[in-house]
Amino acid sequence: MYSLNRLEMQSMQGILQSPYMACAVGLADKYMQKNKLLTIEATKNAFDEIYRILNESKSSVDDFLAERKRVGEIKDEKQALKSIAGNSFSKIIEYVFLKNKIIGNIRPDIFITSQKSKVPNFKEISTIKMGDETQKPDCDLVIYSLNKNNALKKCMILSLKTSLRERAGQTYKWKLLMEIAISSKTLREKYDIRYEAKIMPLVCFATVNFYNEINNPQQRGMFKFFDKAFIAKNINSNFICKLSTLPNFVNEKL
Repeated sequence: MYSLNRLEMQSMQGILQSPYMACAVGLADKYMQKNKLLTIEATKNAFDEIYRILNESKSSVDDFLAERKRVGEIKDEKQALKSIAGNSFSKIIEYVFLKNKIIGNIRPDIFITSQKSKVPNFKEISTIKMGDETQKPDCDLVIYSLNKNNALKKCMILSLKTSLRERAGQTYKWKLLMEIAISSKTLREKYDIRYEAKIMPLVCFATVNFYNEINNPQQRGMFKFFDKAFIAKNINSNFICKLSTLPNFVNEKL
């Protein structure tokens, strides 16, 4: 069993203390503990239940927002719900990831964070210069490994979307810029593209597919540009992987 370090404990406590996450965390624990004989596999498979977890916890979030509106803390419940949906997706992935790390499904030297400033050299690996302008990826979570000197070893940028309708193309466009910057001298010089990172990040994507958009051919084509695309739903597909494959993927690639 792995013991979380200080920063990981802070992240875990932040998730547990978030008032709108209580129901989602309880449901995640239920899926991970439903069969004690299969705890290791069940903990990994909890990634595939995130769609269901977020759906089943929606009524609890609605009650939370209704109370906030009643006491005058918010005016627009629908707008607040959009923000919470995105934050809940990020937080529940981080929570299940940490649980998988504790049980041994993820290597001890691999870390996850939504705080990009905590990642060594993240500014360097995430900044592409185009003339006097800069381009940065749409990044919700960073998964990374450290070497023995606690310097950045490898890194994975993970963009999360509850809906593919909004900003879904930002991250893969940034990835294309990165590949141009390291491979095409002609285009690099034409657009004055400069990318000075010594470590190339993996650029990945995950969705809960609330609106069943992944079967749209235009959306499916987008997934090909990522190093890996995941769905937080228990379905089988030949063009997007279950999120439960994330532990094996990061163990292998990072």
